[in-house]
Amino acid sequence: MKLRIKFSKHGVMKFIGHLDVMRYFQKAMRRADIDISYTTGFSPHQIMSFAAPLGVGLESNGEYLDIEANSVTSSADMTKRLNSVMVDGMHVESVRMLPDEAGNAMASVAAAKYSIRFADGKAPDFDLTNAVSAFMSKESILVTKQTKKSEMELDLKPYIYEMTAENDMVSLFVDASSSGNIKPSLVLEALYKENGCELPEFALQVTREDTYTNAGTEDEPNFVPLEDIGHEF
Repeated sequence: MKLRIKFSKHGVMKFIGHLDVMRYFQKAMRRADIDISYTTGFSPHQIMSFAAPLGVGLESNGEYLDIEANSVTSSADMTKRLNSVMVDGMHVESVRMLPDEAGNAMASVAAAKYSIRFADGKAPDFDLTNAVSAFMSKESILVTKQTKKSEMELDLKPYIYEMTAENDMVSLFVDASSSGNIKPSLVLEALYKENGCELPEFALQVTREDTYTNAGTEDEPNFVPLEDIGHEF
């Protein structure tokens, strides 16, 4: 049986990297007595797959991991048992059963929604609402994207599905697939550059609100939260 677990990550836990989060959940499965499946062979490990890893320093209301289980109780019971072993800042929001044909969490990610606030004293000097409106009206938004091995010029515009601003908060809905994977900081750096200034260090307080898959087609996308692919049991 394939299960999808949605969890949130806040407070000091935002400074814990992806590999440590993975190890944390491996221990949590044992402590919560979840009947998780293991691989076979000389060194068995839990069958577990995370969706798009969250960057260090970012909070989230919509992180996901998939597991395979040998047996289950109920969505409510498994959620309660997992939360009984969570630390402050980590909370399991739901446990849902996936259909057999569902792709794993990592391969399913297509988009992500973010809320972006500014640290004290680091809000932009320009009118944020008007700046974002003008930014999104551009035909192209050219940036230099740094990769591990090189850098490349990229037009951000096709990868930003929605961007609005109100009361010094930016809402951002962007491509988060393996081929796109647009980071909020890259978008805000381009916005600042468009307004003749540089984004200050440590200015952004970013929360990933949810992670989405495309239940439609490439030409007619239908983005739905990864949670919606599964059902309660």
